[in-house]
Amino acid sequence: MQIDTDPLRRHFLAMAGTSIAVALVGPQAVASSSSVLAATGAHAAPPTPATFGPVKQIHAGVLDVGYIDMGKSKHPAVLLLHGWPYDIYAFADVAPALVAKGYRVIVPFLRGYGSTRFLDEGTMRNGQPSAIAADAIALLDALKIKKAIVAGFDWGARTADIMAVLWPQRCKALVSVSGYLIGSQEAGKKPLPPKAELQWWYQFYFATERGRLGYEQNRHDFNKQIWQLASPQWHFDDATFDRTAAAFDNPDHVAITIHNYRWRMDLAEGEAKYADDEAKLATGPTIGIPTITMEGDANGAPHPDPSAYKAKFTGKYEHRNITGGIGHNLPQEAPEAFVQAIVDVDHM
Repeated sequence: MQIDTDPLRRHFLAMAGTSIAVALVGPQAVASSSSVLAATGAHAAPPTPATFGPVKQIHAGVLDVGYIDMGKSKHPAVLLLHGWPYDIYAFADVAPALVAKGYRVIVPFLRGYGSTRFLDEGTMRNGQPSAIAADAIALLDALKIKKAIVAGFDWGARTADIMAVLWPQRCKALVSVSGYLIGSQEAGKKPLPPKAELQWWYQFYFATERGRLGYEQNRHDFNKQIWQLASPQWHFDDATFDRTAAAFDNPDHVAITIHNYRWRMDLAEGEAKYADDEAKLATGPTIGIPTITMEGDANGAPHPDPSAYKAKFTGKYEHRNITGGIGHNLPQEAPEAFVQAIVDVDHM
């Protein structure tokens, strides 16, 4: 089947996608294919399975990480990474389904979310992409997991992409919602077409002191609005949102969020220890591990078109469009499709 290329459902490129469209070169993906899949069931948030949990804590790198660890330790590991403004409950249905299929599933709160805390009050509250990816590797180290399937959406997809570039030996395979999301500060400074700029309204808001204060004071309602805009056909209820919103009460949440978006536009400094990693990522490196990229047909958040990043995946590769009014939070909105992608990429 062919990729859905209806222009009415395409979105303008986000910052990372813009740099990709300009810089795409190199070999085509091996064993590349595409498909359109329909999500099943009414598009409403399901109740949380009782089997999801409990949250554990472990020291990993600069953090005391809160995480879910499900399944047997001897089983193949899957690391699931959430985005902004979401949390581990994006995988509340995905995780137990993967355990039932014979996987060990690790779902951490990213820095600035839930029960994850910095070990040292003096550590910079750094939201730059390479730092978040280093957190994920530190967690695998702490759990003594040599290699895992990595999967995520939004910040989580970017983190998984970066892991696949910088630490490919630690990544068995990749599932990335919205595909290749690796960008750079240089790309972040380049203007986009007006409609694309409009989609990034919150990034420009966060660039101001008013935006920082506004997010600090109104993060619950702000993030609920983001959910509605990013997934306009997802009929989540207040209980579903509030379950995740508790993660935004983390004392570092605002600082990490604001720094991430300001760093992208080169309005905030990162840490020198990540400079070499960021320099490599700024070149737009290809990803060679087996990969499935995914996109919902009703994603209201900024994201690149699949045609812009296909050549960035040089190993076995497939793209899947998920229909049925699926928005930005694909794992929570279409958990069966996300689970199937992980199982399938594991056998590529």
